[in-house]
Amino acid sequence: MFKRMKEDIEVVFEQDPAARSAFEVVLTYSGLHAIWAHRIAHALFKRKLYFPARVMSQASRFFTGIEIHPGAKIGRRFFIDHGMGVVIGETCEIGDNVTIYQGVTLGGTGKEKGKRHPTIKDNVLIATGAKVLGSITVGENSKIGGGSVVLKEVPPNSTVVGIPGRVVIQDGIRIQKEKDLNHCDLPDPIADRIRDVESELIQLRRELQELKDERIEVNGHSNI
Repeated sequence: MFKRMKEDIEVVFEQDPAARSAFEVVLTYSGLHAIWAHRIAHALFKRKLYFPARVMSQASRFFTGIEIHPGAKIGRRFFIDHGMGVVIGETCEIGDNVTIYQGVTLGGTGKEKGKRHPTIKDNVLIATGAKVLGSITVGENSKIGGGSVVLKEVPPNSTVVGIPGRVVIQDGIRIQKEKDLNHCDLPDPIADRIRDVESELIQLRRELQELKDERIEVNGHSNI
């Protein structure tokens, strides 16, 4: 147990440059508190002590702002940065070395039974405000851009952005420029499409003006 706790603290120092001391991390990092509370709740849940497991989960939610269902399965070296508003559903499965940011939802899409929450494979990064919904799989080494809504399977080694989420980079083949794990610089296909529409509008205005000029010139000659 203490080895796992030490590993959790080490992950914070690796992922967060603001971390200054182990004492500060242990006392003030809500993401770390939520993970530790979830381990207790999950142990109770596996023993079919559902009510105390939910009580532990809700107490953790009250103090940290992070809601993790006690039935969720979470691997090692899981890091929640800031964490306010994070929601992780009951049948969610999270692999090792996964990082998520505040406002992320790993949820379901309705009232279906059985496996209804996503499976997140190893080494995945899910950026601020992203929603991954339904019984889908996010493949290894993938990144989900901030604010994305992912409703379909994500292949390994992919970058997904947009609403609905689209794969814009896969297996190192870049559709647009990528900057590794700097999730604030991920491609934005919606903004790119808006720029394309704006460019087409400018071209249409230019052609319309040329037609107007030609009409004025023709009318001028006919009056003469």
